[in-house]
Amino acid sequence: MTAFLKILLTPLVPVYALAVKIRNLFFDKSVFKSKTVNAKVVSAGNLTIGGSGKTPFVIYLTNLLKNSGYKPSVLSRGYGRNTKGYLLVSKDGEPLTKVQNCGDEIYHTVIECKVPAAVCENRFEGAKRLLKEVDSDIIVLDDGFQHRWIYRNLDIVLFDQKFLLDKSMVNQSLLPLGIMREGFASLNRADAIIINRKFCKEQNQNLTEQFRNFNKPVFTSYYKAISFVDMTRKTEHTLEEFEGQESLVISGIANPVSFLTVLIDVGVSTKNKIIFRDHKNYTIKEVQQIRKEFYQTNSHSVVTTEKDAVKLLQYSKEFDDIDIFYLKIALCMDDEESFKRYLSEKLN
Repeated sequence: MTAFLKILLTPLVPVYALAVKIRNLFFDKSVFKSKTVNAKVVSAGNLTIGGSGKTPFVIYLTNLLKNSGYKPSVLSRGYGRNTKGYLLVSKDGEPLTKVQNCGDEIYHTVIECKVPAAVCENRFEGAKRLLKEVDSDIIVLDDGFQHRWIYRNLDIVLFDQKFLLDKSMVNQSLLPLGIMREGFASLNRADAIIINRKFCKEQNQNLTEQFRNFNKPVFTSYYKAISFVDMTRKTEHTLEEFEGQESLVISGIANPVSFLTVLIDVGVSTKNKIIFRDHKNYTIKEVQQIRKEFYQTNSHSVVTTEKDAVKLLQYSKEFDDIDIFYLKIALCMDDEESFKRYLSEKLN
């Protein structure tokens, strides 16, 4: 949405704000009631639209719970999928459906975590059906903060450090002017806050201070580049092996700037690139576009994100003469031991 169009829609902000306030009030006063399911529920969400690091955090959290003796499963809306309603994505840790049917985020999570997973717009109904089909004692809700119909044992809200640093009206305002689904006051119902600085090396200490009045624990996290992985062969290569390479960069994520930044940091040229919209569903048209650009730029390889790779993999035959690698990243907590203790205390 252009800045001009956002300004035109500014009069709708109070209407949206009132609707959000009334809905939350109905839940707070038990007019609307959250319903429990036969498992613990942990929500990873945010107050904004766009990337704040939810999927990498869901992967990190799910693996952490798995390693702590829980039997986690993941439930998502399945944003960008071409299906509706409930769909079981994984029962024993392997995908049961195509990425187009469930969405790239949950598909990526299943591949990384090897856990049961499902998608459903109605999180309560989705959780009930998931628990009937799989053996799980804790559900991780991907992007669940606004889905208040299901009771959760722990509500974690993530912020992108870049968002917090940008105080402009067209950023830190409610929709449709800004990118906020809810105002900062909604943090009163959160249990913990995480500030994710993506690939930024510097942690801004002042940002944690703005949440002091909410009396919530604030943790900080960051992305770490691990390696480059061959999309089809699944072989891993060190970051150093790609230093100085002229690759064609492909991105279809919400915030490609951070991806491009880390590629530059590890010495990969981003001069040749194709930037698609977030959650891009690739067709043969885009495959042909990538192939054409690859040969015209005389690129050494194609480098993309892991979320894009799970969708491009279906065109392995069309890319059999091109080496495609995705950048493997991991979310790291600055004080992981403190976060582990907090998680244990809240869930036990």
